Amino acid sequence: MKRMGAILAGLLLASLTSSPVTARTLLDCPLRDAPFSIESPLVDLLLNPVAKSVLGTQTPDLFKALPPSFTSTKAPTFAAILTVRTMGEKAMTPEALAAIDQRLRAIPVTDADRAARCARYDDDRPNFTLPDKKLAVLLFEKMTGFRDGPSVEAAKAAFLAMAQREGWAIVVTDKGGAMNPATLAQFDVVIWNNVSGDVLTLSQRKAFRDYVEGGGGFVGVHGSAGDPATFWDWYVDTLIGARFAGHPMDPQFQDARVVVENTGHPVNQSLPKTWVMNDEWYSFKSNPGGTGATIIATLDEGSYKPGEPLTMGDHPIAWTRCIGKGRMSYSAIGHRPETYADVHHVRLLENAVRWAGDRREACRAE
Repeated sequence: MKRMGAILAGLLLASLTSSPVTARTLLDCPLRDAPFSIESPLVDLLLNPVAKSVLGTQTPDLFKALPPSFTSTKAPTFAAILTVRTMGEKAMTPEALAAIDQRLRAIPVTDADRAARCARYDDDRPNFTLPDKKLAVLLFEKMTGFRDGPSVEAAKAAFLAMAQREGWAIVVTDKGGAMNPATLAQFDVVIWNNVSGDVLTLSQRKAFRDYVEGGGGFVGVHGSAGDPATFWDWYVDTLIGARFAGHPMDPQFQDARVVVENTGHPVNQSLPKTWVMNDEWYSFKSNPGGTGATIIATLDEGSYKPGEPLTMGDHPIAWTRCIGKGRMSYSAIGHRPETYADVHHVRLLENAVRWAGDRREACRAE
């Protein structure tokens, strides 16, 4: 354990000396000053040798079956979207979790910890010169959690092809610094392409929220609402309006029937009443329809096997909502790269971008 602690300390020192984010130039990252706890992103515990030692002694069985990608401290990493609570709720007693939490909270948060936490955020502000087109689109692809390269690239290719067909101006960035008032003001709609992990500083969060509530458009794709642990309540509870519960693993990818709802909604324009496709199917802890969303499509749970813990009954898979003066559209379809070649899914996404970016009139529930 001492040798492991020394190795971790060395890695942490190397990351601090090579990163532009130091203890003197800390960003306003959301969890910078938070105490260590069972609610902390796992990566923050693994970056601190003392906290990691607590996990090693108190939860030795919790990490044995985890692949290396779940415990990597280099973003993007699954460790950024896991917490001890989310991992241990079913395997540990509340008393055991409380004891671990008490030990973690006793660990002081140092400037080195703060710098390490903030290193996965950025304030790089890209400059965009946009042509005069029908629609200005920002495709945002920053990930600190899970990054499935093939699906991200397939989605990007699909959106770029849409822009070419439709005459949109589109630019792509993986910089959180793009979320500032001046940059966002250039765009009609921002697409989050399978974004995973906490990616925006506090000021960037405010700029993005103000943009949407002030009339901007948001389109979320698949993994942009698929993290086991999240750290921005407004994003998951208000913007998305539902928290991720999980997806089947046996098998992970299944054929399922997508059923179009609210057929008069612009996002459903030219879509068939139903179609079948193969994907990783998300379930959510609550139905977004209960928080004012307009359901665009549901899953026929009789057409695949979600499993008892993930059975929703009424199972939304795509929906829209008004956020202040702005518009939000989310589709949970899109893990497999092949889904971005499916004509119906592509049409749904294209309609969503067009609808979300429409500022000709105020958003209203369809």
